[in-house]
Amino acid sequence: MKVCVLTTSYPRDADDVAGSFVRDGVEALRATGVGVRVVSPVAFRHYGIAYGDGIVNNLRRAPWKALALPLFLLGFARAARKAAREADVVHAHWLPSVLPALATGKPIVLQLWGSDVALAWHLRPLARHLLGRARIVVCASTALADDAGALGARDVRVIPSGVAIPAVVVEPDEPPHALYVGRLSEEKGVRELAEAARGLPLVVVGDGPLRPLVPQAVGFVPPRELGPWYERAAVVVVPSRREGYGMAAREAMAHGRPVVATAVGGLVDAVEDGVTGLLVPPGDVPALRRAIERLLSDGEERARLGAGARERAEAAWSSEAFGARLREALEDALSPRGSGRASGAREARRAR
Repeated sequence: MKVCVLTTSYPRDADDVAGSFVRDGVEALRATGVGVRVVSPVAFRHYGIAYGDGIVNNLRRAPWKALALPLFLLGFARAARKAAREADVVHAHWLPSVLPALATGKPIVLQLWGSDVALAWHLRPLARHLLGRARIVVCASTALADDAGALGARDVRVIPSGVAIPAVVVEPDEPPHALYVGRLSEEKGVRELAEAARGLPLVVVGDGPLRPLVPQAVGFVPPRELGPWYERAAVVVVPSRREGYGMAAREAMAHGRPVVATAVGGLVDAVEDGVTGLLVPPGDVPALRRAIERLLSDGEERARLGAGARERAEAAWSSEAFGARLREALEDALSPRGSGRASGAREARRAR
């Protein structure tokens, strides 16, 4: 089987963090023997719309760039059509990628990631049309799958993305500290984190518009170099206001670290309160601070939750399982039964 992957974000080199989870999916597919060709904004002119702060934030900060959207999509469609000539199926990442995918004339599997779903609720007629053109919709979490079903997707599969599982779990640094990894932006709950962690030992890996709130931030770290940061941390904090999946939470759990997370989106799939970490309401600064302080001060509870987190990661998020399930979805899109068979919510629960 040959697959053409269309994505609005993809790493430009080994150290680039943009769309690294898409690259992980590509590598997981290739490991199953699937031939994959990737089309990203690297392959065509993107007029400053892609990369940087992400398409939505780029347009929000520079609205005049929206004038170049038709040219962006035209270039994307031309590159997609050329790359997909020998492909059996197109795997489109993010809802807007369905538009260039349609230009290929190939069966479409759409992968939703969260930011596109949030935007889709404001453009429901268009979103329903685009979702209806995909034979199968893949979501990394149950919350995303439920949203996709509500927006009109026919066949929705919940396929959690794989994470690298370290061979061993090492002891964290002493004295213990908390770690945040990710984009420094409003939707990631960084404003609440900065307030909740005031005076607490917090290491921040990431960059974004809210960096002034966490001046200790070290900037983005290449994905292949994140392991030691998780290993040194005693607890990892994921305070998102919304989260389609929550890769940082799952990576932390793979390293045997308990997670303090908000009970939103894909984080609810990952973190079981009192078993693999602690869940708090989104936007609740006092609750977030209490949870961080609780784990920083209790080594026994940290060890218990960290062990549960590691066990969950090993059982649920191996790259091998991810690649196999993704290949199955792509193969199903080529068969008659992949043309739409179950409601989104029902199929999501079956495939979970």
